Amino acid sequence: MMSSLLRLPAALVSLALLTVAASAGGYERVHIPTDEGQLDGVLYRPIGVGPFPAVVALHGCGGLWRENGKLSLRHSDWGERLAEAGIMVLMPDSYGSRKLGSQCGVKELTVRAGRERVADAMAAKRWLQMRTDIRRDAIALLGWSGGGSTILTAVRTDRRPADALPDFTRAIAFYPGCRTQSESDSFRARLPLLILMGDADDWTPPAPCDFLARAARSRGENVELVLYPGALHDFDHPRLDVRERTDVAYSATGTGKATVGTNPAARDDAILRVKSFLLKPR
Repeated sequence: MMSSLLRLPAALVSLALLTVAASAGGYERVHIPTDEGQLDGVLYRPIGVGPFPAVVALHGCGGLWRENGKLSLRHSDWGERLAEAGIMVLMPDSYGSRKLGSQCGVKELTVRAGRERVADAMAAKRWLQMRTDIRRDAIALLGWSGGGSTILTAVRTDRRPADALPDFTRAIAFYPGCRTQSESDSFRARLPLLILMGDADDWTPPAPCDFLARAARSRGENVELVLYPGALHDFDHPRLDVRERTDVAYSATGTGKATVGTNPAARDDAILRVKSFLLKPR
């Protein structure tokens, strides 16, 4: 194959190689400069030359990777789907970059949703905006669980980036913990925000998110909550049998236990909503 590529113009060679990489379902490992040093990350790039819209996608408390060193199924599934839709996807590794494993059972976090992880998201945005294949004014946020909680902090009006670069355009939070922000008198969302969760979630309960969304809308903020009947935490996972977890630091029941699992109907609807929301004209 390489000998045939050598006979093509340079631009076509580059495009062909990108196509081969994308068709293999692959991702690129990248390094993102931060004030602390460096974040490792995973980048899914659409086929073509761009410039592309992009999304910074923030993992939950389990991190990006499975124990066998493979990217978790949820992240690889969403990365491939969004790249196929023409969206560049950058997933910063907030835990692995700091030599940390799963934080689901940790009560005293050193990498906090409202601080270090917000800084990670901002560093990822700046890194994307230095690329020529990115639309600098079309970068969104997406996060799951603890990453979703980070989204709620990152979209606050008082957390607007101080740099002169374009801000994030919109944000999506899958089953975030909403209690902290719902109890904050100063919470104001500066970005359109879509929250997706199941009404049977017993890990991050939906009631605080419902209160948050209602209060935000009453102030004229663009915050939408979609509650899926009977759906649990992790409902968008490609294939996760319903089961009880017993390694949870905080849960709605206070027992350290939570039920998780795929809900096919909710997952299918969320896939459509996420793509539509991210590609909606500004």
